[in-house]
Amino acid sequence: MGMFSSKTSYVGVDVGSASIKMVELAAEGRQARLVSYGYAEQPTDVIRTESKEVEQRIIGLIQKIHRESRMTSKKVVAALPTFSVFSSILSLPAMKKKELSEAIQWEAKKFIPMPLEEMVLDWKIVEERRPGSGEKKGKEKNADQKIVAPPAPPPTLSALEKKPIASVASREEVSASPTAALAEKQQERIVQKKKNIKILITAAPKNLVDRYLRIFLGAGMELLSLETESFAIERALVGKDTSSIMIVDIGAVSSDIIIVENGLPVLTRSIDVGGISITNAIVKSLGIDVQRAEQFKRDIGFSKDSTQGIPKMIETTMSPIINEIKYAFDLFFSQKEGGHVEKIILTGGSAYLPNIVEYLSSLLDIKVIIGDSWARVAYPLDIKPALEEVAPRFSVAVGLALREIE
Repeated sequence: MGMFSSKTSYVGVDVGSASIKMVELAAEGRQARLVSYGYAEQPTDVIRTESKEVEQRIIGLIQKIHRESRMTSKKVVAALPTFSVFSSILSLPAMKKKELSEAIQWEAKKFIPMPLEEMVLDWKIVEERRPGSGEKKGKEKNADQKIVAPPAPPPTLSALEKKPIASVASREEVSASPTAALAEKQQERIVQKKKNIKILITAAPKNLVDRYLRIFLGAGMELLSLETESFAIERALVGKDTSSIMIVDIGAVSSDIIIVENGLPVLTRSIDVGGISITNAIVKSLGIDVQRAEQFKRDIGFSKDSTQGIPKMIETTMSPIINEIKYAFDLFFSQKEGGHVEKIILTGGSAYLPNIVEYLSSLLDIKVIIGDSWARVAYPLDIKPALEEVAPRFSVAVGLALREIE
């Protein structure tokens, strides 16, 4: 149900493996306000299949969520799964735009294990945030609305203002506009001022990008841009915090481990273990149906007082995720001498498993918290309990909608 009306609002759409989440946020200056949200729990598997039937089912679900949630905007930002996108941060000497473009193409060949002709390549010059410019939370304006200032924009992986990763019209260069011209001038100034520049480079398979284009065009939506999930999650959960933070996103089918430093995802790992893996382990061990196993998982989690051995099953199933977290730590510390990760932020559907925070904190000897996807969004306080219940599931969708408001 719509809660605010606004002439300018954007919809973040997270097409996951087991569900679709959508959030509409309205822009009031640089403040984000919740208009509506909705989701559908149905397998989509848009990444692993090219079935036209699956595409049509996703189109129908997007239209249904949009209609039944009473969303008003059809301006959409969507996300490509982290594991499907190749990205890297390059350090290059300052040079002219044409030379820089050629250098980026050359460097891209070194880390993209596919022919560049089969990829949509996007890049952006990024500037580091100043250390110590931590986020200052906004104050509540009145008793029935929570107001929190939105974060400063981290580097985006795609934008129609410059070398789009996707646009509804085509994947070709977008014609110049006042906004595009301004963006170009800003990029040129950055190059001129620095001897060395940092470049965020991203590449996604053309066939996957084309699939997303077909889906949103079929749903009657205006796809403004595509970016990776890791940037959307960082935008929603980290904001202006410049410290080193690990985000662990435990999804239904896979889990992502992201280390963010100075507002940039500097290390990303993905593993094909998620909430469904845990549920299936309980089904197999106890010989019960999926629905009951899911309830056991949600009720018991890592609780020590269980007599059915469920916590141990969950620990065993999650051990590959734990190992991947430890490996990400080792990799980060080896690349950055004296590196330090301040905390872990949990998100994703399994973030609310009972006692998971205490379990991970004790096991990894680090502060662990559950991320609040709505921390940078204004909404009526009377719906806070409902939003808190679904918060871990909506971090990507919220981050996507915030992208156009910053």
